[in-house]
Amino acid sequence: MKQALIKLHISVFLAGFTGILGRLILLNEGLLVWYRLFITIVTMWVLLSFTKKLTRISKKDILKLTGVGFLSALHWVTFYGSIKYANVSVALVCFSAVGFFTAFIEPVIVKRKLNWVEVLLGLLVMIGIYIIFHFDPHYKVGIILGIISALLIAIAMILLRQFVQRINGETVLTYQLTGGLFVLTLFMPLYLNLFPVKTVLPGLSDWGWLLILSWICSVWAFQLTTHALKKLSAFTVNLTFNLEPVYGILMAFIFFNEAKDLSSGFYYGLALIILSVILQMWRVIKLKKH
Repeated sequence: MKQALIKLHISVFLAGFTGILGRLILLNEGLLVWYRLFITIVTMWVLLSFTKKLTRISKKDILKLTGVGFLSALHWVTFYGSIKYANVSVALVCFSAVGFFTAFIEPVIVKRKLNWVEVLLGLLVMIGIYIIFHFDPHYKVGIILGIISALLIAIAMILLRQFVQRINGETVLTYQLTGGLFVLTLFMPLYLNLFPVKTVLPGLSDWGWLLILSWICSVWAFQLTTHALKKLSAFTVNLTFNLEPVYGILMAFIFFNEAKDLSSGFYYGLALIILSVILQMWRVIKLKKH
């Protein structure tokens, strides 16, 4: 349990850094995600084939993981869209809604009773997001995209946990991301028609940031997360990822001086979100002792 939590928190820190990279990379959100997936998948197929960590899985599992991968890809598109339409801090705070969505969706998917403690902790996060939205209405589009992003990844994480219980994490992740790239590629012509760009090729600096995003914040971070999912519940993983905005916002303050653009309402909402994380961590530790 302890080792799983350590791996989880490292992956959360790396996830927080993806928001910074999302702003540094000049590509629009759709192309950014496509290149991220492409670099990540090529790396994983080469690396994992060489180390012989990939295992054969059924066509049915491949099809299901393709669906989960597409949900993940849509999550990233809406997440980076939230950054582009608002800023890193707002996008990361909205990501915290995963705990709220997980509290309701996980019982339905895994067929267990609703846990009202999880619901209340998730609701605390949503109140925090509402406070931020109330004080900063000009971030409306970014906040909506951020909440959609949270809903998508909440579903994806719950579904993924069922796979990593019986298939090694590297195999699950590789087929998930490959499926996501495949479906996203099919939709890219329509996407680029709706959101035209001057060029689809990254600049030199974009390539550098994309490699960091793909190798450090994707390949390594994803492996840490899938390993943590084997020992921890999807709700604990998703709620712990609420620390992502804390790490990411601190970095956004340092790199982009975003503090000057945020009202007092943002900090009130953030305080509630941090409180929900602290309460959940205390709850997990207490349950473990018993």
